[in-house]
Amino acid sequence: MATDVKNRWWVYLDERFPLMKNGLLIAVFAAAAVGYAAVLARETPSPQPVSLPGAMLIAFLTLFLFFFQLRVADEFKDYADDAQFRSYRPVPRGLVSLHELGVLAIAAAVIQFGLAFSLGWGMVLLLALVWGYIWLMREEFFAPEWLKVHPVLYMLSHMVVMPLMALYASACFWSPAGLGLPTTLGWFLLVSYCNGMIIELGRKIRAPQDEETGVETYSALWGRSNAVAVWLAVMGGLAIASLLAARTIQFLPLVTLFLLPLLTAAMVVSWRFVSNPTTRWAKSFEWTSGLSTLLVYTSLGILPLFLQHRL
Repeated sequence: MATDVKNRWWVYLDERFPLMKNGLLIAVFAAAAVGYAAVLARETPSPQPVSLPGAMLIAFLTLFLFFFQLRVADEFKDYADDAQFRSYRPVPRGLVSLHELGVLAIAAAVIQFGLAFSLGWGMVLLLALVWGYIWLMREEFFAPEWLKVHPVLYMLSHMVVMPLMALYASACFWSPAGLGLPTTLGWFLLVSYCNGMIIELGRKIRAPQDEETGVETYSALWGRSNAVAVWLAVMGGLAIASLLAARTIQFLPLVTLFLLPLLTAAMVVSWRFVSNPTTRWAKSFEWTSGLSTLLVYTSLGILPLFLQHRL
């Protein structure tokens, strides 16, 4: 019986929340947020020393649990549609229950509270802010029908959670150090917002043969070419925000070097998919979106921190 329980949760995670894939992206996101905040503060004397590895670990664990809670919130929010159109998914087919997922989300919240409390009450308030926004997302901002017919506003409103999580992760450095919110953190938060949209768009661009009844993809809603054009436009916005964030910390050449292959890959994938809309090229949007997370955050927060300590 215990083996069956263990196996079904591994199956659930593999299908709905892959640990290796999500863990890598979240680790880079968390480390970059802490690193960027630390680089911003290099000219400011810290009232008390902060362990960067410790801050990064707490940021990673908390963000990982945030993303799991977002997945659970989606399971509750989408249950009716999943039961009608996507009965193959783990919850409607009975692999795990909403009650079990809810219990795990609450357990995750207890761990998050403990981690936040260890850094001070300021972090607890920021934690409550992110929780509050996730709850609003779970309730569809109390306007589910209106948001459903306005998919652009749906995406824009839901992506606000990304800069909120970036703010929380960065605060794992500046809050316990007694530095206060950096006034120049805004460009990094905008990077997080754009990157969230790129991932959201990239995972919902599909080849015509892969579209499903009742599944609202952007390629189905807007048409293949329009969806690709929007994805490319947001990729351009990410590049601009990244350059502005890089200029703030004086690492513009480094970030430019990382952006050039990313933008090249984005244009190649877009062109190939529009001219040859196969499953393979549709999947490339998701992979390129993940690559944007790795390259942008590494160049903005991880490498600058490493180079700053080496110089």
